[in-house]
Amino acid sequence: MEINSRRGYFIELATAAAAVAGAPAVLAQQATRNNHTHNGIYYFSGTGSNDGYPKDDHVLVTDPFEKHVVRTMDALKKSVERAGCTMDSILHLEVFICLPQADNVPMPTGKARFDAHKAQYDALNKIYGTYFSPGKAPSRACMAVEWIPGDSLIEIVGSAQVVNSPQTAGK
Repeated sequence: MEINSRRGYFIELATAAAAVAGAPAVLAQQATRNNHTHNGIYYFSGTGSNDGYPKDDHVLVTDPFEKHVVRTMDALKKSVERAGCTMDSILHLEVFICLPQADNVPMPTGKARFDAHKAQYDALNKIYGTYFSPGKAPSRACMAVEWIPGDSLIEIVGSAQVVNSPQTAGK
């Protein structure tokens, strides 16, 4: 399996489709990132370990899982703060984790696969808890999946209550 940015590919594909249809390229990117606020709740989707980082600073599926978690949580924090939320105002998260899939990484099977996912879950919990005030971690579901786009081993979807004015692009 080639290691590249699948999310970038889909954004380029959506941008090309928008150009063919005569729509501005920005609409294609909005279709791939559907974050929005409704009735004081910010809904965010698909935050992964390469979101908000330049291409020359992307992590690969072969990088340590802990690095993926820290970068994803940092990207999530920036996203919710731009929307006028705080980490403590997050209401619910759905966390997807996957094992690295690359030519040079053997995929465990059976109990070894369960143990690998459990090790990721334990590593996630150690880092995850540091992003919230004591007793303020939101409700959460965590699922192991086969694949996540964008060379990320973790992706987070969720919602947060808006508690401040959203930041403008210039801030």
